[in-house]
Amino acid sequence: MDYEALHQKYQERSIGGRYLTLNHIEPLLSRYQTAVVGQSVLGKPIYQLLLGSGKTKIFMWSQMHGNESTTTKALFDFIHFLHSDTPESQAMLNSFTFCLLPMVNPDGAAAYTRENANGVDLNRDAQNLTQPESVVLRQVFETFQPHYAYNLHDQRTIFGAGESGFPATVSFLAPAFNDNRDMNETRIKAIDVIVAMNTSLQQLIPNQVGRFDDGFNLNCIGDTFQSLNVPTILFEAGHFQNDYEREQTRKFIFTALLSGINYLNENDVVGNKIDDYLKIPQNKVVFYDFVYKNVKINYDGNEKIINFAAQYKEVLKDNKVEFEARIAQIDHLENHFGHVMLDACGEQYQDDENGFPNIEQKANFSLGKNIKIVNGLINN
Repeated sequence: MDYEALHQKYQERSIGGRYLTLNHIEPLLSRYQTAVVGQSVLGKPIYQLLLGSGKTKIFMWSQMHGNESTTTKALFDFIHFLHSDTPESQAMLNSFTFCLLPMVNPDGAAAYTRENANGVDLNRDAQNLTQPESVVLRQVFETFQPHYAYNLHDQRTIFGAGESGFPATVSFLAPAFNDNRDMNETRIKAIDVIVAMNTSLQQLIPNQVGRFDDGFNLNCIGDTFQSLNVPTILFEAGHFQNDYEREQTRKFIFTALLSGINYLNENDVVGNKIDDYLKIPQNKVVFYDFVYKNVKINYDGNEKIINFAAQYKEVLKDNKVEFEARIAQIDHLENHFGHVMLDACGEQYQDDENGFPNIEQKANFSLGKNIKIVNGLINN
């Protein structure tokens, strides 16, 4: 399959950006046959789509963290593709039955928060099931009885694919099912699908696929489902160069969805890909959004050369996510990279506050006479 061409054709263009709420997706859902399977804390509906008639059942859910919208966009691109009435889509619908929950946490989506309206992280509520959204997710899982489970998330810009200097644009995990992080048939099936997806993604984003940490926590939904003998895959949509709205990353998640399902459709999962899975570099916290090097400052009457970093904070204002760059670290940047890097070559730091950078200060300053930084970026 030409995944890029398919995405270009079937991208759901009515949704975009980082702020994605129930109000944005309900017009799309009205096109399809859906069911309301429960409600959020604030009484908002949680929708389910059932597609296909095949014997292999795949359960996908997105935006259980309300501020993680990239995989929701990709999921609607995937839904659009499945309704394309092409030989490729029909083959998938004949082989698989899909159960999709495109927005598990609509309250958090509206507030642009990770947690639900009660301030609870739903991905730490898999055992206690204290929240209505957690109960809905578990009930759908038990009713549908999937053969595979896809747990769709976003991750921050701080992650790199290992320590190579490449961002982790997409990361995967076959969650552990016990404290020892053992391998069993269930986890190995998830690993085989991940390796197939990684193979396809390497053609598009070489060296930019990571492997998420597999520390075991039964309170996490993926670890719980894996422990219940359902092969479960965590998807993490991360940063692609200059793509803070994550419109490129959604394409790579779409590619992963299609290539993994195509692999399941065309191959017997034989469980011989563990070594290939472990070769995927593990996610490392090695990035800042901005790194400024060799900056001269005056501190207590002494001149010195420092390096410092800034990081975007995502702030919801007037129903739009704004990116505010703030100073995040001063020196101690060994083995760290910047998505934007600037060598000041010894130019003097100047600002309207203290004359030197402070943590949490807005990244608005000048370097010498000719370089003005506004919200982290050079202002031309």
